[in-house]
Parts: sequence; C-alpha cells; structure tokens
Amino acid sequence: MGKTLAQKVFDAHRVDRPGAGVSVLRLDRVFCHEITTPIAINDLVALGKDRVFDPSKIKAVIDHVTPAKDSKTAEQGKTLREWARRHGIKDFFDIGRNGVCHAIFPEKGFVRPGFTVIMGDSHTCTHGAFGAFAAGVGSTDLEVGILKGVCTMRDPESIKLVLKGKLRPGVFAKDVILAVIRELTVNGATDQVLEFTGEAVDAMSMESRLTLCNMAIEAGATCGVCYPDQVTVDYLWPFIQEEFSSKEEALREYAKWRSDDDAPYTRVIELDVSQLEPLATFGYKPDQVKTVRELTGTPVNQVYIGSCTNGRLEDLRIAAEVLKGGKINPNLRAIVSPATPKVYADALDEGLIRIFLDAGFCVTNPTCGACLGMSNGVLASGESCASTTNRNFNGRMGKGGMVHLMSPATAAATALAGVITNSPLFKED
Repeated sequence: MGKTLAQKVFDAHRVDRPGAGVSVLRLDRVFCHEITTPIAINDLVALGKDRVFDPSKIKAVIDHVTPAKDSKTAEQGKTLREWARRHGIKDFFDIGRNGVCHAIFPEKGFVRPGFTVIMGDSHTCTHGAFGAFAAGVGSTDLEVGILKGVCTMRDPESIKLVLKGKLRPGVFAKDVILAVIRELTVNGATDQVLEFTGEAVDAMSMESRLTLCNMAIEAGATCGVCYPDQVTVDYLWPFIQEEFSSKEEALREYAKWRSDDDAPYTRVIELDVSQLEPLATFGYKPDQVKTVRELTGTPVNQVYIGSCTNGRLEDLRIAAEVLKGGKINPNLRAIVSPATPKVYADALDEGLIRIFLDAGFCVTNPTCGACLGMSNGVLASGESCASTTNRNFNGRMGKGGMVHLMSPATAAATALAGVITNSPLFKED
C-alpha cells in the first residue's frame, strides 16, 4: 500500500518509536514567538539547560504584541530578545523588522517540502501549504524541540479533501476553508492531517494555499497540507536556486513528497466549489457558517483586515480593489495590518496603502494584536467585528465581543456598507 505525504515525512524523520502509534521526529525548524516561547525559555534556564540544539534551525519573532503595550509584554519581548542573542539565533526578527510569524517565515523561505516544523502556536499548520508537516505544540514539547531538536507525535492519519471545480469571481480561499470547516465541523478532523487536493487547489497561489492550511486547526486537524508543485517551486525559487540546476529538477525532487495514488485515508471528501458563494461565520465557532447573502444587513462596529490568514499582499490587493474610490461607513471603524514589513512596503509602492487611508482605514504596523484581542483593535463588550482572521471564539477579539470571519473582499465591502454585504467582485445569480 502507498503512503500519504505525512507518512512519508514521518518515515524520513523518525529517530525512535517509543510506543505503538507514536514517533519521535527529527525537526527541521523550530519557530518561536514572544508569547509562548518565554515560558519554555524560563523553564530551561531553571533546569540548568539553557541551550539550543541548532541556532540555524530556530527562527524567532516578536509579533503578537508589537510594540509592547505594557510592562508584561515588554518583559516577554526582552526574554525572547536576550535568549536569541545569547544563543546566536541570527534569524530573530525584532520590532521594526518583524512580521506575523506565519507570514514572515514563509516569506523568508524557511519552509521546504518534506520539512518537519513545530511552534508554540496553533496556527503553525499554515506551513503545511509547502508540503511540510507543521504542527502547533505545547510548552513542554517546545522546550524539548529547542533543546534536542526532536518532537514526539502520534503517527499521522489523513483526510483527503478533493476540491473540484473553478471558483467563481469574488470567491476566495477563505470562503473555501470556511466551507470545509462547515462540512467537517470543529472536531471533525481531530488528530488528523487534512490534505487539500483537486483542481481548485492546483489553481491557487501560495498565498491562497497558506490561507487554506492556516485554518485546518479550526476543524481540529493537526496540520493541513498541499502537494508541492510548480507553484511551490516558483515561490521558493529565490531561496533554493543554489540547490538545484533548474526548476524542473526542484520539482522532481519535491514531487517525492506527494501522496501515492493508493495511500490510505480515514476519509475522502469531494467538494464541488464551482457554485460556492462568499461565506462568513455568525456565532462563536468556526463551523457556524452561512452565506454572506444570508447575513446581509448584519451591523458591525469594526472591520479588520490582516493576520496570518489574510494579511498578505494578495489579500490587500483584493480589499483595495473593492475599496478604491470609496469611504468607510461613518458608523464603524476599520483597521488594516499588513502582515510583514515587505507586504507593507509592496502595498505602499503599489498605492494600496493610499487607497486604505483615503477610505478611512487606520493602517497599523504588522502585528497579531487585534486577532487575539491583545492590542491594536480590541473590541468592547457587545461590539462585533467583520474580520479576515481565523478564530471567532467568544471574546476572541475582546471580552464580550463577536467576530464574523470572512474574506478580505467581503470585509472591505462591509466596511463601505456598514453592514455585512457581498463585494461587487461577486455577481449573484
């Protein structure tokens, strides 16, 4: 019998099997940010084990609250900063050079097909878009990863999602993943790897694939993956061109990580996305999803465009296309946070930032702050936000607040209308 992508990655990285169905894996990357990593750092120091397995394989960033908003967050940043200096971690992105972790790390070319990646952040599954196994872990596993370069994982089972058809204009990867989560429910893929396949995925950019994989965790999955292909090679080429004589060679090498035709799956689900229309969440779980058409007219107090889900240049271009020449509704406020300094600079060069400013948006530095209700856009009790983020738990963006998850196009249209509405990019039947 053949093997899935995840099984192939496990086989290539397994260093021990301590029990049935459990593998100890060698890690290619350990990613770190200032909220969860200081806990691991301080514990390692207390244990007399203030060491790192390989500083070249550890990448760190201050991104969740940046700049620091109070003494506590300043201390978290200080702990990570001093640790990175102590151990010669050259890929440390401090304030001014930092970006949202799951945007800046792919942008820097740190992930490759077939890699194993961990981070103390649930949305680490984003990096599976490259054909890697990437998972969020707790502080203890992160400590072991930092110290020894290994992590213990359950042997993977996979669900194959075959996304058939061509997306209609005005329908985007965010709508697709909301449809998938609605189908699977929030625990329908628990402890599984979600494989995103099919012609709809083949047609997506890397940015869109990152959006898909980013929200795999919202269906309970350990990781979401896409097969490495020419799109993957083209995206990575600036970082890998010294390793291969041609893109064709790189593609042949990376193709080995694709799942075999006879690979085993717990489920195979086919979804025809050709008739999909824009979607948004309406409650406090990511599987509470309705069409934007059904939610049209729902008032919101804030619109937020950004995050590791939808803060990349592709997302800002889409939102700006909707916003150009318009003004946000006076009954709400709107915030945009480009996910990295490069995204910010490129958006500035293309005139996108001017479009956001002219429309009445507050343009902030790259940060995760608003997404998890820590800074730069926290909601008051009873307020709601139309957001391009990934999680809508009760109080996620502020105690007593509600979040409606949606695409950048829908968020931009909502900012103009003052209520949830479809963007003009989508033509209703």
